[in-house]
Amino acid sequence: QVQLVESGGGSVRPGGSLRLSCGASGFSLDDYSVGWFRQVPGKAREGIACISRTDESTYYADSVKRRFFISRDKSKGTVTLQMNSLKPDDTAVYYCAEDKQYYRCYDDETMYTSWGRGTQVTVSS
Repeated sequence: QVQLVESGGGSVRPGGSLRLSCGASGFSLDDYSVGWFRQVPGKAREGIACISRTDESTYYADSVKRRFFISRDKSKGTVTLQMNSLKPDDTAVYYCAEDKQYYRCYDDETMYTSWGRGTQVTVSS
């Protein structure tokens, strides 16, 4: 089973930026669809962005559209989530997940196989 690791979380003021990275121990994510999800206590996990393994098409939830950008770093075999114009409502634990079964990526967490342990993002003044 793939072991994913997220990095890049932290604390930032409203309007700031953070870059999250998702990697897999020992190998590249280039052939996987990768999704980013986030969760706050008491709420369901929300799919916010993903990139497909086949045509590298992307999906963004309305809540992050035009602020967050998902991309691959093929030199490292990782997937990056660039988060700009951060708001307090973006505060959550952020997770990445992988899938190699489906043609496209989805915002449905049941479509993914392996997950990272998450990284905390806090947006506060």
